[in-house]
Amino acid sequence: MAKVQYIGTGRRKRSVARVRLVPGTGKIVMNKKEIEEYIPHADLREVINQPFAATATEGAYDVYVNVNGGGYAGQAGATRHGIARALLEVDPDFRAPLKQAGLLTRDSRMVERKKPGRKKARKSSQFSKR
Repeated sequence: MAKVQYIGTGRRKRSVARVRLVPGTGKIVMNKKEIEEYIPHADLREVINQPFAATATEGAYDVYVNVNGGGYAGQAGATRHGIARALLEVDPDFRAPLKQAGLLTRDSRMVERKKPGRKKARKSSQFSKR
């Protein structure tokens, strides 16, 4: 008999997360490391658990994530998006609470490109009148 698993893909900034939910005890493994080892900040670990809090399914699923690109914050956001999408596969009735919490919308904010003649995207050299 095949093992039941639910798959979701999440994106944020430059990060892409491929998420698998398997019924279990609630452990989260990111790139073959425990979440406490992979993401050092507690607030970002909280961000990852938001979809479970919104649907009252904390501890019901083990989460296996392959994530690449970006930094900690982008990867945490991408994982959150992927978990929310995978929970939709679990039960379509989760759509309302997930949408209410804004977890199904991909955060489209990206880094603005550097412009020519500027130091960064908007920062320019100090203006000199003379």
